Amino acid sequence: MNGSANGHSAVSVHTGDRPSGQVDGGSTTLLPRIHEALEIVHGPYSSNESRRQASVYLEEIKTNDEAPYHGFTLASDKSQLPVVRHYALSLLEHAIRHKWAGYSEEQAALLRSWVLQLAEHISLDDPLYLRNKAAQLWVEIAKRSWAAEWTDMDELLVRLWNLPGSVVHKEFVLFVLETLSDEIFNGEDTVAVLREGALSRACVDIFTPAIVLAERFPNRQGGPAVRYGEEGWLVRLGELLNQCLDNGLQANPQYQSCAAKTLAVYKSVMPWAVPQAISSASCVQHMCKSLAASSVAVQLGSVEALHALYSRMHFDDDEFLSLVCPMYTSQMVELLRKLFEWSVVDPHDIDDEKYLFAKKFSEMISTVGNYIEQKISAIPEDCDLPNLLNLFLAIAQSPSFVISIPVLVTWTRLLRSETIGGSPTITPLIAPLLELCSSRLIRYESMPEDSDDPSLIFLLEDIDTQPERHAFLGNYRRYSTQVIEYIVRQKQSEAIYHILSQVDQSMHHLYDGQPPFAVATYSKTSMPVLRVDAHFTVVEAALKGYMKWRSAHGSKPQQDEQERIAMENNLEAWCERLLEMQFEDPIIRKRILQLAVAFSTTALDKKVTFMLKVLEHILMSRPVEQPEYNAYNEAVKELQTDGMYELQRLASKMPDQLLDVYDQLEAKVNEIISSGSLDSKRQVAYQTFLFTIIHRATKIDTEVRLQKLHGFINPVQQLWQNPKMDEAISSFSGFCGLLGLSQVRDYLVTRHVHEIDDWGLYQLDAQGQAMQKDLEERLKALPLRTTKSFLACSTEKVEKDSAPHKVSCALWREALPVILPSLLKFLSHAHAFHNPANWAGLPPEMRSVVSRILTDRFWQAGISVGSKDDFYARVTGTKSTMEGFASSIRGSVRTVRESCYSILWCMSKLDVDFYGFSELPGPLAHALFADAHCLSSHQLIALLNVVRLMVDDCPVELRSHFVPPILATCFAQMDAKCSSEWEKLAQKQVAATEGENLTDEMKEESILRQLTHTAVMMIGGFLDPARQTAPSSAKDASTYIAEGSPASAYPSMRKFCLTSSTILEPLLMFLTHAIRMRDGRCCGVVLRVFRSLIPEFADDSPLSASIREFISTDVLKACISSLNEPYFVDLQKELAQLIASILTFYSPLTTTPRQILLRLPGIDEPSVDKCIDYIMRQGMQQRQQRALVLDLLRDIKGVSISEQGRITKTASAVRKERSKMQQEFLKEQTATAEERKVSPGLEGVAGMFEEH
Repeated sequence: MNGSANGHSAVSVHTGDRPSGQVDGGSTTLLPRIHEALEIVHGPYSSNESRRQASVYLEEIKTNDEAPYHGFTLASDKSQLPVVRHYALSLLEHAIRHKWAGYSEEQAALLRSWVLQLAEHISLDDPLYLRNKAAQLWVEIAKRSWAAEWTDMDELLVRLWNLPGSVVHKEFVLFVLETLSDEIFNGEDTVAVLREGALSRACVDIFTPAIVLAERFPNRQGGPAVRYGEEGWLVRLGELLNQCLDNGLQANPQYQSCAAKTLAVYKSVMPWAVPQAISSASCVQHMCKSLAASSVAVQLGSVEALHALYSRMHFDDDEFLSLVCPMYTSQMVELLRKLFEWSVVDPHDIDDEKYLFAKKFSEMISTVGNYIEQKISAIPEDCDLPNLLNLFLAIAQSPSFVISIPVLVTWTRLLRSETIGGSPTITPLIAPLLELCSSRLIRYESMPEDSDDPSLIFLLEDIDTQPERHAFLGNYRRYSTQVIEYIVRQKQSEAIYHILSQVDQSMHHLYDGQPPFAVATYSKTSMPVLRVDAHFTVVEAALKGYMKWRSAHGSKPQQDEQERIAMENNLEAWCERLLEMQFEDPIIRKRILQLAVAFSTTALDKKVTFMLKVLEHILMSRPVEQPEYNAYNEAVKELQTDGMYELQRLASKMPDQLLDVYDQLEAKVNEIISSGSLDSKRQVAYQTFLFTIIHRATKIDTEVRLQKLHGFINPVQQLWQNPKMDEAISSFSGFCGLLGLSQVRDYLVTRHVHEIDDWGLYQLDAQGQAMQKDLEERLKALPLRTTKSFLACSTEKVEKDSAPHKVSCALWREALPVILPSLLKFLSHAHAFHNPANWAGLPPEMRSVVSRILTDRFWQAGISVGSKDDFYARVTGTKSTMEGFASSIRGSVRTVRESCYSILWCMSKLDVDFYGFSELPGPLAHALFADAHCLSSHQLIALLNVVRLMVDDCPVELRSHFVPPILATCFAQMDAKCSSEWEKLAQKQVAATEGENLTDEMKEESILRQLTHTAVMMIGGFLDPARQTAPSSAKDASTYIAEGSPASAYPSMRKFCLTSSTILEPLLMFLTHAIRMRDGRCCGVVLRVFRSLIPEFADDSPLSASIREFISTDVLKACISSLNEPYFVDLQKELAQLIASILTFYSPLTTTPRQILLRLPGIDEPSVDKCIDYIMRQGMQQRQQRALVLDLLRDIKGVSISEQGRITKTASAVRKERSKMQQEFLKEQTATAEERKVSPGLEGVAGMFEEH
């Protein structure tokens, strides 16, 4: 577009002048060549090479100065094929998007006039995609010049709107209005973002009726006059919608399409439009009228628009009355009820359109319902709340949990309010709500997938993967239990008695319609077990609600106290009946035990007699194991383990009551232990039960307490003072001998295990079984388990500076120096065992066996084949095979390793008695990390967790001594491990073949994601600016702070890490490499961490200068590389924001970021300087800075698969697309293997950082 516009005027839509000859020179040869190239590109018989050359030619034309004229000429010619006209419009689009800034005012006006002419001359004969493309051109020009040099856009739109004939021009205007609203208020387009202030103001101007503007903004400063007419677009949209609805949608598809598009504009505008304007234009009434339309598309559009309106965070009382209360009228509630009843679908024959409507409808209703809680006092008397609440109940009762859950959340909000929960309106709904939530607490994930339960059928249809189903059901259960809890809190005895009577009845009919209990066919997920679990979950929720009521004790304390006494007597009687019930199923017995202890330690904590009955029940409950029946036997072990845990719970919650009968308990425990029927683990559990009573009791003399406790601890300490053990663990070979691992190597060699394909089928001989037994016995003889148990009882759930904590510190003070040196040796050797270099003496051909032996077997939801129970059954079933032998080997080492972690964590709670050892940090760091790189990702997660806890617990005054060596080594190891594992994974995926079993690879990838996430979250926690250092903090402060040096005098953990070069260097290296690791969740966390760090290094210190250069180089390069990769397309905003932060804070201090950007292919100096200049301007918003960066790097930005080619979606695929609310209910999902995408080759990018 060279030269002037030759006096051409673009004031009117009706202009039709021929552009100047200067612009169309050479067109006689160009147009035929364009035709020819398009025929080649779209011709079915063209060769790939000729198609490629034609495409290149068509792209090159776009840069031609004459291209806009040719585009206008071809697009205006109705005789051209649609494909030609579409290409012609793309010529205009390229000129507007990429050359607009270089055009003179006359050229811009000419280009605008062409777009206006195209708009005026569209017709129904034009394909929809051509009409939409023309409307998009209008929007592109509006973003650049509307409310500046172009002020009559609104008038032109109104003229188009008022053209007689078909609705085609109205649809054009609707597209323009919707797209403008979306791009100005939600888009990331650079032009729109930079002009956001002027454009958003102009949008408000043209949509709002003039009378509302005058009333709402009486002192508004004058801007360019952009509106036309008094009514504004909200009024015009309403009039059109009314017209469409009144003229009958069924008979006229055009009206149906127009109504749906009008509602789409409403949906876009409702979140930002002035509430008074929405009210004045009767938008709610129009949307409600659309709900009753005879078109599902229109009804769905109305639901989405209403949802957009009611998702706004706040309305004042007047706005609430005019915008929300219309939904509460009897007429409207009746319509909503009929719509919901109409939308019900058969789970065996799902109507996709209806089902999608029902999901959206439920979400909209939930937003309408949330306002009841907020504005209960403002709701007028004539609102039909009883029937509205009945509707809420009906929706919550939907067999589809995805439809039910939004309104279930609304119920939790309503019942949380005392005004609503206690109102007579709610009373008739209490019983059905309790019934609903009780029935939904069954564990659907444990039910067989071929079940005919409608809810399970819907669930399997809606949510494909197991992890997502587990997360969703977990959320659903949480809301259901909250409803029960809130009801009990409001209705106390009435609700509790109802619940308990229901459970009573069910427990007496548990096996009705079910096969009788049989050990041989035992299943932990039988229907009787699932029913008991669901019923007891209801009771536990009710108990929680009761305890909240009891702690609050309302406005009538005397009456409440009488009610409390009566209720607790009844609860005690119910629990006693429960304990008397006889069940053979170990899992049912376990749940009864758990519930009895829960009651005893909460509602019945004053009933000592009952507590003693529960205690007796636990002590006397000794089910007999039946090894020949694996499933039953595992359940018995689970019951035994839980019995020990429940004993500990009673001891820690009610020590004083147990102290009164301590002598009898001690005698009973000694009797049980001396019977010889207990393994060592359960013996220790009984001893720790007695230990905890003495440790936590308040009614005991200090000296007597310590004396009794030392009676437990001294034997443990002596176990660590064994010279033979000391000698053994002084070397790796001695450690292997101590655990019985030395003989393993020879056995593996003589049995040629490397030649055995399936270890699970190779039965162990007598020698192998004897060695396996020996491994187990040697492990039991170590002092680790006993030490761990007593330390845990001394420190778990013990508040710092409390009396029990002081007792623990005094108790273990002498033992720690004895235990620690040996403990670190155990840990070093346990890690070293995973290093193949330490497996000396193995023939070369057997080296691969080491990694096979050391690879943990674990079950992972959504990836592993079969259920968790199937997995455990396989593990148990292969115990006597070579696979079981390998499991015993790694199990021995794992037990040592994880026991060491637990002991270290418990020791860390003993404050300076642990951290104060001057020589601890170095040896501890060595023990933890010297061979950590040989551990698997799965094993490293546990290591990272214990490191995080130890660092968290470190007293502030000892941080500089303890933390740097630990964290520096930790971050360096994590960096090396994660980087190498992601690299290996990438190579595997590139080399993957169809024949390979991907399950193991998916498990590896999933666990690697978990490890990376654990590492970045640990760093995020350390660097959290909100984390405080205060004396009151149990984690950051110490009782040993020197006088005159309060905890607040020490730097925060964040400041400490950022000012320690020892920690900072490996930390930044890991974070930088994490930007390139293909895990969106972790990368997102890392980008947020970096954005918080960048301002910290904008000062003059030498450390800041070097860090600044590193961030300006390596971090910036990593961001640009990820921005280029399609995998990270969802993180492009965050990546651009980090790049913008680097430019904002560091460009005034160093030229490095600028130099890095200038090295990129296709980016020139003026563009970089202009981008930096704009970003640095005062008052520039983050959204605008981000848009500038994305615009600068637009040619190297990765493109998602969805953008590379449009894929038509089936109706069921559209139905499965999730709204934001649905995604929120799945937010706990486990990461699974994601689509394997290879970055498309983009010339120059691979070597974009090479020095030239």
